[in-house]
Amino acid sequence: MKRISFRVLIENLLLIIGSVIMVFPFYWMILSSLKSPAEVNTTPPTWIPTTFNFRNFVYAFQTAPFARYFLNSIIVTAAVVILTMFVTILAAFAFSRLKFPGRDLIFSFCISLMMVPFEMIVITNYSVISKMGLTDNLVGLIIPFTSSIFNTYILRNFFLSIPDTLYYSAKVDGASNWQYLWKIMVPIAKPSLYTIALLYTILSWNAFFWPLLIINTRDLRTLPLGLYAFITDGGVRYERLMAAATMVVIPIIILFLFTRKSIVNGVARGGLKG
Repeated sequence: MKRISFRVLIENLLLIIGSVIMVFPFYWMILSSLKSPAEVNTTPPTWIPTTFNFRNFVYAFQTAPFARYFLNSIIVTAAVVILTMFVTILAAFAFSRLKFPGRDLIFSFCISLMMVPFEMIVITNYSVISKMGLTDNLVGLIIPFTSSIFNTYILRNFFLSIPDTLYYSAKVDGASNWQYLWKIMVPIAKPSLYTIALLYTILSWNAFFWPLLIINTRDLRTLPLGLYAFITDGGVRYERLMAAATMVVIPIIILFLFTRKSIVNGVARGGLKG
């Protein structure tokens, strides 16, 4: 009994230490954004600002069009998530329910492509987008990310957990594959679909490398790229930099806090079944 209690104590202690390590950077970012120029450079640092200076946020909005950056990020993220969800649902259905030669071999090959980092195919992607005339265009930020092997894997496993008898019963009742997919399988798979949407929302919102390559116009920048430009154009003023970073990060933190249980449940169901 004592051994079990000691083990639980150690596990909880490690969890607390890990939580502090992960939360502390966000805590420091938000507090630094509210400090004065003198206080942010004080040694030793102050853990709580003596006065809350919201003028750093005002300066960030006046210096850079963060409202426009925010709108661009919403447009790109929404388009990417919607298109990815549609493609993922169709691909997962094909690999889990449709019978065709080489299905499992093709899926295994797709899974192996997850080992290829994005940086290795970025030149090819840029060449294709450039030939399509979509550089310096929001559409160019969307097209390369309209499919995801990982999302297909998660949803396929969930689809495989649905009994085949349900599929055959629907076929007997005269339902087509299209009707069965959207009227039966998609409603059942909502937990995994929520997870896919949320994870891809975070990924798309935080995307930096690809927008940096193809976006040149100021008004087409997304929030991460706008933050980078804010640093290079305005110089390093840490309190202002932290204010701008807070505006970029806070929306996605709020989204994650409200949806973290859905993410965990969806990954568990999609990854463990089938």
